[in-house]
Amino acid sequence: MVVQINPQQDYEAKTQAIAKDLLAQTREKKGLLAQLQDQMRLDDKLLGWAMSNPNLRVQLFRFIDCLPALQSNAEIANHLQQYMGEESVELPSALKGILNFTDSHSAPAQLAAGTISKAVETLARKYIAGEDLQQVTKTVERLRKEKMGFTIDLLGEAVITEVEAKAYLQSYLELMEHLVKESQKWSKVPEIDEADGEPLPKVQVSVKLTAFYSQFDPFDPQGSQEKVCDRIRILLRRAKELGVGIHFDMEQYVYKDITLGILKELLLEDEFKTRTDIGVTIQAYLRDSEKDLKDLIEWAKKRGYPITVRLVKGAYWDQETIKSLQNHWTQPVYNQKAASDLNFERLTRLLLENYQYIYSAIGSHNVRSQGHAIAIAESLNVPRRCFEMQVLYGMGDQLAKALVKRGYRVRVYAPYGNLLPGMAYLIRRLLENTANSSFLRQNLEERPVDELVAPPVVIEESQPRTDNGKFPNVPDTDYADEELRQKAKQALVQVRNSLGKTYLPLINGEYVPTETIIDSVNPSNPQEIVGKIGLISVQQAQQALQAAKAAFPTWKKTPVRERAGILRKAAEIMERRRHELSAWICLEVGKVLKQADAEVSEAIDFCRYYADEMERLDQGYDYDVAGETNRYLYQPRGLAVVISPWNFPLAIAVGMTVAALVTGNCTLLKPAETSSVIAAKIAEVLVEAGIPQGVFQYVPGKGSQVGAYMVEHPDVHLIAFTGSREVGCRIYRDASIVQPGQKHLKRVIAEMGGKNAIIVDESADLDQAVAGVVYSAFGYSGQKCSACSRVIVLETVYDHFIERFVEATRSLNIGAADEPGTEVGPVIDATAQKRILEYIETGKQEAELALIREAPATGYFVPPTIFKNVSPDAAIAQEEIFGPVVAVTKVKTFDEALTVANGTDYALTGGLYSRTPDHIKRAYAEFEVGNLYINRGITGAIVSRQPFGGFKMSGVGSKAGGPDYLLQFLEPRHVSENIQRQGFAPIEGAQ
Repeated sequence: MVVQINPQQDYEAKTQAIAKDLLAQTREKKGLLAQLQDQMRLDDKLLGWAMSNPNLRVQLFRFIDCLPALQSNAEIANHLQQYMGEESVELPSALKGILNFTDSHSAPAQLAAGTISKAVETLARKYIAGEDLQQVTKTVERLRKEKMGFTIDLLGEAVITEVEAKAYLQSYLELMEHLVKESQKWSKVPEIDEADGEPLPKVQVSVKLTAFYSQFDPFDPQGSQEKVCDRIRILLRRAKELGVGIHFDMEQYVYKDITLGILKELLLEDEFKTRTDIGVTIQAYLRDSEKDLKDLIEWAKKRGYPITVRLVKGAYWDQETIKSLQNHWTQPVYNQKAASDLNFERLTRLLLENYQYIYSAIGSHNVRSQGHAIAIAESLNVPRRCFEMQVLYGMGDQLAKALVKRGYRVRVYAPYGNLLPGMAYLIRRLLENTANSSFLRQNLEERPVDELVAPPVVIEESQPRTDNGKFPNVPDTDYADEELRQKAKQALVQVRNSLGKTYLPLINGEYVPTETIIDSVNPSNPQEIVGKIGLISVQQAQQALQAAKAAFPTWKKTPVRERAGILRKAAEIMERRRHELSAWICLEVGKVLKQADAEVSEAIDFCRYYADEMERLDQGYDYDVAGETNRYLYQPRGLAVVISPWNFPLAIAVGMTVAALVTGNCTLLKPAETSSVIAAKIAEVLVEAGIPQGVFQYVPGKGSQVGAYMVEHPDVHLIAFTGSREVGCRIYRDASIVQPGQKHLKRVIAEMGGKNAIIVDESADLDQAVAGVVYSAFGYSGQKCSACSRVIVLETVYDHFIERFVEATRSLNIGAADEPGTEVGPVIDATAQKRILEYIETGKQEAELALIREAPATGYFVPPTIFKNVSPDAAIAQEEIFGPVVAVTKVKTFDEALTVANGTDYALTGGLYSRTPDHIKRAYAEFEVGNLYINRGITGAIVSRQPFGGFKMSGVGSKAGGPDYLLQFLEPRHVSENIQRQGFAPIEGAQ
């Protein structure tokens, strides 16, 4: 059992007394010389200005984030002007003077760049203990002279390749060996080198699990654990030989459960079970942190040997909040800082009252938080070995000294590394320092002592609205949740047990037999038949069209609220069957589960969004004047044929189908042959939702025969198509021909793919850019119409980008789509496989092959392939390949990058990775694509948030999931009525 905290034990009086004493010591006046030096420091002035002006704070931090990527003073000066030149930024006179130049190459510009660079470097050194081993050694030796211990965190580029993961491990091994060698020269400091008569490690390092494996993923806990633990064991074994303590940091919430799970299992292994020089971290801003800590205490009891728990508030509050809002997930962090502070105190108490099982490391710069910990420790006579206080390097220095003065063991968390990768860390520290709720800021402002040491007061906590008054998208599955992962696995088993069944067409409410039956197979394993599909004949197509024509008059008159109700019911059914539908997508078209799940979300959103939209349009518009009513109304077109693709077999098929249905059109769904089982599941959903017979019909058939017949049929009013350019253009042509007996012109909505480019400029965050390009290019094996197939890179960063891009691609897991560790699965069928491989051979003749991976022999796999130094005119840079093949082109200027990006027949999606405001503004205006994504991947458009569709040869029609889309399925009408009778007309407001 967990030791229960005694609610009767009140530490408040003692907490406040200790906190006031600590606060008084942190406010001790500096000498006159030190005060004058502080007043002269530009880096301190930067923080002061940032705290006083929120808009300046945002722009300054964005500039600081960008600064390390800038390679000349001219670039620095140019970016400084762009960031600080925003109208919303109120600049202090000193900074206005620095920015007073017109030419970024001029002497004043060079002076401004040098001045600001020096100030930011000085600022960085406040928070980063050194850029190399020699500097960090000097730092820790200084700390030891001040009777403070340390733990060293290695800053680095995000680990997105296996080369980087191995280098991370090697760097820590070298760091430990270096510090241990240096420690042999150090004099003993009893306050930090021993406790209760027992020696403590002089050297401690802090590590992050995600850095040991580039493909670390909660969806693949077993695979991640195997890879990570192989490397952690090496680290722990060497640390034991050297006598070094290891502490494991906690990162973003998505990694919390898998991190704790891995460490709990690893530290029960025989060779590590008795180690007491290992620690883990708990973040008090998480709502479930108390449960996690109680579980850890129970685990530690069973283990029999204590480990350290570092208790912190947490460093990713903004990121966690934004991510939960974007994904419509429950927010994992407390909304109020006071709630985090209060939880921190609860957890502190829980830790210290269980000191026999868990050692405590109290990490905070809040004097009340530290005072509360001391009050409990002193009241319970907690042994000195069992707890220590921690602060971040460069923050809370005065508090650390005050704690040392009181005789407590203090450890400083000190990051070291190059400035470039250290920027993310620095920005987090600056945000903490300058936030209104920051204790450090409030203390600097010399708020009243009683206010600063008072107990945290929490207003009732509530979850923030995730829709912000806009359309509420359904959340994707959070596969970091073990229960949801188990449901996904169970659904795969359930679906596998249902493979091989026959799916017949649905015509006029009946499933009808067919002469032709084909197999739909699993592209990961073509020997596995997913289902047998009955293909309709031309005669059956005629029957389906007649049934639709007969049903149309009634469906046209069906109230919109009833039609919308069927869509909402369909959405409920799909939400209930989410995991099953994801499994069908995974097995029939080879899409990994996480991306299949996102497709189910999109299908659900289409149903709900188009239901809402049709109810909005059904209101029409009133343009009345005195004596006359004017009504602008909509009516359905008639019969709609939906020809859906295999690459989004649920989302796109559902979107086009329900758009046609809710607008009052009778609809025939002809899916791609390779995804007809999933289309049959759509039919099941709509039938269960109550769609009348004849209104919707599922009509799989040969496109060259049945599809062409329906496109040309005179009774068809509308064709909604997504697929290849070749087929789309043919449909567009054939539908334009007026057939005998046809009394209308057909509307064609056609989305026909793209040759999508991402531009990476010299200011880009390459961590983001490489990861974003890899996901955009190789997600679903490059078979999304929005996939990145071209990367256009400025020459100043070209070599570095190529190196990391190739290694990141080399690190991807290739395999069957239903394997949890798979990131690149198969292509759809043998025909696609052959075509893509032919393009790869063409590419070898046109450009330099940078990488071609090996691919599994079984299944329709194509190896992820990268070509570099590709001419913009090469076939692989112009033609849609629709596979995992990427052409990388080097350009000299951003002007050239835009020219190359726009230099194809397509205009679907595009992306830009840049931290240059002018480049971003130009991309808005000049990058010719239907969907432009800046500093993020270019796939995964979300209904309502990112309506999807392009122009040029990428298609014709309004954007799916947008406010114009349903208008294409409707005919607008206007009715004007004279309401006067013998000169009399109703007058609103008349008496």
